[in-house]
Formats: sequence, structure tokens, C-alpha cells
Amino acid sequence: MRAIQISELKTLKQVDIAEPAAPAAGQVLVRTHRMGVCGTDISCYLGKFPFFDFPRIPGHELGVEVVSVGDGVAHVKAGDRCSIEPYMNCGECYACRRGAINCCQNLKVIGVMMDGGLCESFLVRADKLHPSAKLTYDQLALVETLAIGCHANDRGAPENGDHALIIGMGPIGLATLEFARLTDATISVMDMNPARLDFVRQNYGIENTVLFKADGSEIERMKEITGGDMYQVITDATGNKHSMSGALQYLAPTGRLVYVGITTDELSFKHPVMHRPEATILASRNALPPDFTRIIGLIEDGTINTDPWITHRTSFDGVMDEFESFTKPETGVIKAIIEVV
Repeated sequence: MRAIQISELKTLKQVDIAEPAAPAAGQVLVRTHRMGVCGTDISCYLGKFPFFDFPRIPGHELGVEVVSVGDGVAHVKAGDRCSIEPYMNCGECYACRRGAINCCQNLKVIGVMMDGGLCESFLVRADKLHPSAKLTYDQLALVETLAIGCHANDRGAPENGDHALIIGMGPIGLATLEFARLTDATISVMDMNPARLDFVRQNYGIENTVLFKADGSEIERMKEITGGDMYQVITDATGNKHSMSGALQYLAPTGRLVYVGITTDELSFKHPVMHRPEATILASRNALPPDFTRIIGLIEDGTINTDPWITHRTSFDGVMDEFESFTKPETGVIKAIIEVV
């Protein structure tokens, strides 16, 4: 069976792997139709992701078809289209016992810490499948990205009257925006790429955009937007140490800063920038099962339109030649989709 590995730094390799066995009790055999390429996949390819080891078959943003089910599986059947919740938690550790399965102490994310879906078929735990009779495989492959943003927005919890800032308009920042816009907060977005700010204005009608130039003009723009108050909720989706270290300066008094992007670098700031506003710093990791259910419903009823997201597309056979281009900002990629079968 065909699969593609990230075999070593900046290297993809097409490999033949064994056909999966028949599903055991509680398992499902699925066929991968679509894989979304996300920032995590790119960071793994570039050797920048902290939880990744070579070689690995990537693929955790997936739209799959159920091929067969094992004993005890009742909520999906052969032929169903599903999104996959890729976080394989143990169910027994302290975090799992508290319901924080996204923070499982033994967590294995498919495509990152264990082989993922960039192959023709594979086995997965049945409880990690979220079916939809209405969504396309493209849409199902975007559910996991949206779930990251959903959980990040819940962590910050913007409210009516708040000014909320999202830093970084890549897929995770956009996913956070999808849910921030469903609140009554006033939303601003910041990026250093003018094209991404244009994308947000055109597709989401967000006029409070801030172009980051690192010359102080961004702070003046923020003061203009907020009447000098700055931001009660900030979500940093960049994964960039400089952005993450500097984000505290944009907080309003008693504000909340959420880190959803990940970096392997150290963050640094002088303590008064945190102490003075009595800031709350939060992390947002992965997502929770209800996020997947909610998102599928929001796409089904048209509240979330995924059409603008997919800017690039390739076939399984085209991955070897085209993946490198997805790592380059100048190609304008928001979300690339791999058509696996």
C-alpha cells in the first residue's frame, strides 16, 4: 500500500507499507480521501515541531470514508464520511480523568507522534470518528483545523464589549477568527503579510486590520481602533517567539493572552509588562470532542463557509513535487488539500 513519509529533514519519501489488518473491537478501517496540510505538517517537515520524530507518515487533518468496523462500533458504518479527531488519549491519566483529554499525559497525535493519514487506508479508534452525511471530504478535512481555533477562542472567551485581537492570519488564526466573530466582541487581526489582511477583509468583512511593521505603527493603529484601551483578549497564532514575547504589550488591564501557536524557542519579556496589567496568560492545546460536533453542525447549516480556505490542491502523486512550495509564504497558501484517493 502506498504512503508518503517525512523521512528526514525537508525530505519526503514514497514508501510501500503493509495493508492494515481487519479492525479489532472498537476500531474502524478508513480510507483517506483528503488531507489538509497545516502549519504543524510544515513545521515537522522543517524540523521545527517539538513533538515530532523522523521518519513519520503525516496527516491529521483528514476527510475519510469508513471501509469496515470492528465489534462494538455502532455510531458509524461502512460508507460513512467522517472527520477524524486525531488526539489519541489514554483515558487513564490525571488529565483524562478530569476530562481534559486534549492534555493527556500520554497523548499521541496521529501524523505527529504516530503515523497518520497520508496513505490509502489505516486503522483508527472508533471514538475518534465524527460522521456527517452532508459534508464533503474537503470540508471534513478542515474540521480539525477549525477545532483548534474553536478551543483557542473558548480559552480566551471574548465577551460583549471586549476588544479582541488575533495575531497571525494563517489557518489557525483564521480558525480562531471563525469563532471570535460569533461572539459580541469587536475583532481586530494583525499580520505582517498585507495579502493575508486583504483576504480577511474580503472574506470576513473585518476592517480592524493591523499591519505589523515592528516600527511602533501597529500600536498606534491599535490605540486608534480601541480608543486607547487596547485588547482585553489576545490570541497569538503565529508560533513565532518574537511575536509571542511581544504580545503582552497589546493587552488592556486585566486582559487575557492565549498562546495557540507553538515554538521550540524560549519566550522572554520583562515581568512588569505582565504584572502591570495583572495579565492572565493561557495556553490552548488541541481541541475537545464537542468542538468537532459543533463545527460539523456549523458547516452543515452554513454558519461557517469553508470555500475561501482552500487555495491550493494537489494529488497524492503530486505531493513529492509540490509540498515544498506549500512551505513558502510567497506562494499565498492558506490551506492546501491533498487528494489522496
